[in-house]
Amino acid sequence: MPAIRRAKITDLHEMQNCNLWCLPENYHFNYYLYHYLSWSELLHVTEENGQVVGYVLAKMDDEPDVEVQEAHITSLSVLRTHRRLGLANKLMNYAHDAMELTQECDNVSLHVRVSNRAALGLYKDKLKYQIADTEIGYYADGENAYKMRKDLVRRGFPKKAPEPAAVKRDLM
Repeated sequence: MPAIRRAKITDLHEMQNCNLWCLPENYHFNYYLYHYLSWSELLHVTEENGQVVGYVLAKMDDEPDVEVQEAHITSLSVLRTHRRLGLANKLMNYAHDAMELTQECDNVSLHVRVSNRAALGLYKDKLKYQIADTEIGYYADGENAYKMRKDLVRRGFPKKAPEPAAVKRDLM
């Protein structure tokens, strides 16, 4: 059974290769490197016999000074030879846990092709994402995308206590 772990910088080429084999939306290597350098704790791979057979690429939204911490799933891919084993579901849960634990994330979003029934089943039925919007012509080939979001429940991960506005100490 394939194992899931946090991605290493040496996995980036295999992640890109997995993307090229599985998805019509492809990214330059520098995009993977940017994600790794910025949010390495949010990138996970599944490997079997030393080969990456799936990955999840996630990031935090770049909005500074917001009260709600939002993350985004950029890409999720599992090689066809390793589908229907629950790996995509597990990769997403690893990413969700990392978002909550390392980033104190409140919610997460993603885009999915409106025609991708398998992905919609995973996101809606298993992971409990909800459709927030339809983005017309989102993909390069003109297909529409559902923008989906999910509130993260923090499954027992403590949220940092707010900093006190001012602490008055009695020196006596």
